[in-house]
Amino acid sequence: MRPYPAVALLLLGGCAQIVPQDPGTPPHPEVPAAIVVDGVPAVPAEVFAELRRYQNTRTARLLGWMDGGILIATRFGNTTQLHHVAQPLGMRAQITFFEEPVSAAGVNPGARDGFVYLKDSGGTEFYQLFFFDNGSGQSSRLSDGKSRYIGVSWSPSGRHVGYSTTEGNGVDWDLHTQDLAGERRVVQQGEGVGWRIDDWSHDETRLLISRYISVNESRIYEFDLGTGARRRLLGDVRAAFGTVRYGAGDDVYFTSDMGSEFRRLHRLDLVTGALSVLTADTPWDVATFAVSRDKARLAYVVNENGLSRLYAFETGDRRFTALPEIPAGIVSGLRFDPHADRVGFTVSSATTPSDVFSVDFASRQLTRWTMSEIGGLRREQLAQPSLIAYESFDGRPIPAFVYKPAQGGPHPVIVNIHGGPEGQARPGFSPSTQFYLNELGAAVIFPNVRGSAGYGKSYLKLDNGRAREDSVRDIGALLDWIAEQPDLDADRVAVMGGSYGGYMVLASLVHFGDRLQAGVERVGISNFVTFLENTQPYRQDLRRAEYGDERDPDMRAFLESISPLNHVAEIDTPLLISQGLNDPRVPASESEQIVAALQARGVPVWYVLAKNEGHGFSRKANRDYLTGVTAQFLKTRLLANE
Repeated sequence: MRPYPAVALLLLGGCAQIVPQDPGTPPHPEVPAAIVVDGVPAVPAEVFAELRRYQNTRTARLLGWMDGGILIATRFGNTTQLHHVAQPLGMRAQITFFEEPVSAAGVNPGARDGFVYLKDSGGTEFYQLFFFDNGSGQSSRLSDGKSRYIGVSWSPSGRHVGYSTTEGNGVDWDLHTQDLAGERRVVQQGEGVGWRIDDWSHDETRLLISRYISVNESRIYEFDLGTGARRRLLGDVRAAFGTVRYGAGDDVYFTSDMGSEFRRLHRLDLVTGALSVLTADTPWDVATFAVSRDKARLAYVVNENGLSRLYAFETGDRRFTALPEIPAGIVSGLRFDPHADRVGFTVSSATTPSDVFSVDFASRQLTRWTMSEIGGLRREQLAQPSLIAYESFDGRPIPAFVYKPAQGGPHPVIVNIHGGPEGQARPGFSPSTQFYLNELGAAVIFPNVRGSAGYGKSYLKLDNGRAREDSVRDIGALLDWIAEQPDLDADRVAVMGGSYGGYMVLASLVHFGDRLQAGVERVGISNFVTFLENTQPYRQDLRRAEYGDERDPDMRAFLESISPLNHVAEIDTPLLISQGLNDPRVPASESEQIVAALQARGVPVWYVLAKNEGHGFSRKANRDYLTGVTAQFLKTRLLANE
């Protein structure tokens, strides 16, 4: 890694220390200790004061049912931690107290009262497995302390837990099972990347396992724990598969786009091979589903143009259950309670933070479990987006969510591009978006350019391979649409995005810089070749399936040709770039090299580097500071022409 343009990376005894280039210049008092800035002016105190009520919102996510209540992830201090809620709208009793965030956990279904949770260090995503015993209140580590562990799957009895790990060679995703005493079995080793354990049979003799190859292709298998035999289900079908679960007896439920544009819910009889489609009349993706422990009920969520619809039915006769009205928004985290009497879930919307609800199947009642704070904001002042479709260069309609301030225009515009690339912009809660609307008077547009999920597999494939820059052309078409709107100001447009969305920001500045006033790029890809060479080894093959293999000379030449770093001479637009030093996905060198190249040309760049973060800023102090810098940058660059 080359030296950072404004900070020196000193390797002392194997430890990395970052110090300002000019040690005589004290940091601004509001800069957190773990953050190094370059080219960033002091942010006025009034900007942070303006932001404070937006920064003190909270969220809650359902992780499971436990002790008659629920286990949730929420934040009261600097990081997200695990809490127990004993009754609806009851106190959130904190369970974990770490400097590092804890946001994923799986509750033991029976044998021992407690849960497994995952925690990394400094945003590295080398997650370790820990078991928390509710009786003693103590945690014990189940993993080796250095490899990566993901995908926790409990056996029905709760005696065993399965997971994926890079413990073998640091690259392959091996499959292990182990008991809470630490006795481990290697189920599969050295078979490549993308493997996970999806479910256990009721008698714990078989596993459903799957391999993710790309967003367009997965494979599902059944593994016999007694014989060690693995058989592929559905033969040589080439399709995408999502959630996979055992039903009653020899039934398997799964989502897949096989034979369809969208991911539908299927049922497979493992004995006869009979296959049925349960959502054949649904012209949208089934985003996820859950099966109750007794296998008598199934609940699933449909992603309908970005909004969620929740359904449930009895698995015996497939009779649908009448559900009460669910708050409009994005539904996630389906969890049946141990007795299958209730299904819990998380709901987020543009105007409400994510909170936990449940539906009782006997009473058909909706119960709210958490009421997350929205700081000093007033709910009636929070804006809802409108869904539009604009025409791109080839006549294709591109969906987008558009937020506009209440006051009259013409408004400056912030175009916020999602990552992935196979992500999807959906109308979830974003305090930053509401700040831009209310305090900056800016409209915010979230386009779902070609290659986005949620609109069918043909749309998903439109940016693959050498069509990569067609999605960038969709941003150009959006700029054309903005110019036609009387209440939007085409002379004051900024583009914003993170990860792959960060690449889209840089590429937009290369192609449309004369139409953009500012760019805000977070943990973005500046060169596809160096990105693929330097991302963590356990990710390389997965990313090559999406972007192309840089080891092939022809593909390497193409990737170099579209990489913004190689077109930096065409970028003159001021940029704010932020990066986590420990990012395992898009390494910090991607930001380092684009910052250095832009500075060499004299392009104004504000750079924020966090030494204790990875792929994004998870700590509140860091995130709050970056939000303040972003607000000041946009005021300086986007609102300057008012």
